[in-house]
Amino acid sequence: MNQLTELPNIGKVIGNKLKEAEIETPAQLKSTGAERAFLRLSGIDDSACYNMLCALEGAIQNIRWHQLPKDRKEELKHFLNQMKLK
Repeated sequence: MNQLTELPNIGKVIGNKLKEAEIETPAQLKSTGAERAFLRLSGIDDSACYNMLCALEGAIQNIRWHQLPKDRKEELKHFLNQMKLK
């Protein structure tokens, strides 16, 4: 599998944005991690939000983002809040 859009939560729009951010394969997304991938996306997309961050993490874990463990969702919220403070 080398198509980002084959991952859960990644449609054409986010797939294209990831490619624009130089993340072109599922392996690159996994090695980059959700937080760093989100930072890259937020640099090119003003609409980047918590749902997008969760979608990236879900894609990495190969699950729908709604199924992420509660503690991981809290970590992602904390990351986003810290990012907004900077």
